[in-house]
Amino acid sequence: MTPLNAWLVTGYSAAVAVLADAATFTVDDPRFTTARVTGPSMLSLDGDGHARHRAPFTHAYRPGELNRRLAAFTEAEAARLAEAIRPGGRAELRTTVAGPLAAAVMAEALGLSGVGVSPGTVLSWYRDIVAAVAALPAAAPGTPVTVGSFTALASSLREAIADGRAPLLAGAAASGALTADEVISNAAVQLFGGIETTEGMICNAALHLLSHPAQCERVRADPALLPAAVEESLRLEPAAAVVDRYATADTALHGAGIRRGDPVIVSITGANRDPEAFPDPDRYDIRRPNSARHLAFARGPHFCLGAHLARLEATAAVGALLARLPGLRLDPGRPPVPYGQVFRKPDELHALWEGRPGD
Repeated sequence: MTPLNAWLVTGYSAAVAVLADAATFTVDDPRFTTARVTGPSMLSLDGDGHARHRAPFTHAYRPGELNRRLAAFTEAEAARLAEAIRPGGRAELRTTVAGPLAAAVMAEALGLSGVGVSPGTVLSWYRDIVAAVAALPAAAPGTPVTVGSFTALASSLREAIADGRAPLLAGAAASGALTADEVISNAAVQLFGGIETTEGMICNAALHLLSHPAQCERVRADPALLPAAVEESLRLEPAAAVVDRYATADTALHGAGIRRGDPVIVSITGANRDPEAFPDPDRYDIRRPNSARHLAFARGPHFCLGAHLARLEATAAVGALLARLPGLRLDPGRPPVPYGQVFRKPDELHALWEGRPGD
């Protein structure tokens, strides 16, 4: 094993093999930290348990259902956020657009806005929960952790479900397949993924496109190219850079002898830059023919349930920025750099455009 005390998988074919084989490489392990805060969910279970937790939500996350329920809201909110910053001629886009949009969409989707919870409050709860999860490795594996923000979130989610205001949770709550606590646990991980990775996805997509002016101009001229630009950004800089698995039995993977219980870290970033899968992998190319083969949303049974919603948000956000902020470009005096071992995005994404006070 590596100095990480885990196997590190960086090749595309090996990564696909691990992600597709939940029987051999599982998330269902006491060392998987998120479950210790949110409780068991589709994120932290495999096999029949995973299927039972995931199935009640699949209808709500189908593209047609998401488009019907959330597309108009997402596009309107992205436009509103872009218009709000336009007069200033400059802004930091992560905290003014990407994060607020991700929080607003999840607040709407989970019914929190309907029970009086603002996107700002949702964002603050989310940040507290992320911090608690990040601090867990020092604690004993398997020890549940109580976080005040999660308690507040759970209370508001219960209210939203009871009032019929949670469009993405209603079917799961009515199915009878899950307990009320299990619905809440799954809603919490949807919130986690719906903010963290979507915020990063929006920032990274804007960063890559604005860093390549010629390709950006192609998208401005032909907005139909924007989804391809988002896919290539997902390949080049996935918001979730790595995912963890644990070997359930002694096995061999591309010549490596992995023992039962060994941690296996799949580098999504490494797999997405494997030259055998993606020629000239470090080049950003919105016309790359196979960019959609990336693993940014994983593979196998844990393929991201919210992939379509995340794409919808990123496309709406970047499209609104390009359409409503004339001359949009990166601030050359404050160059952004993606940062993070697990979740990667620029801490700050400063941009300039031609707007002026009074526009």
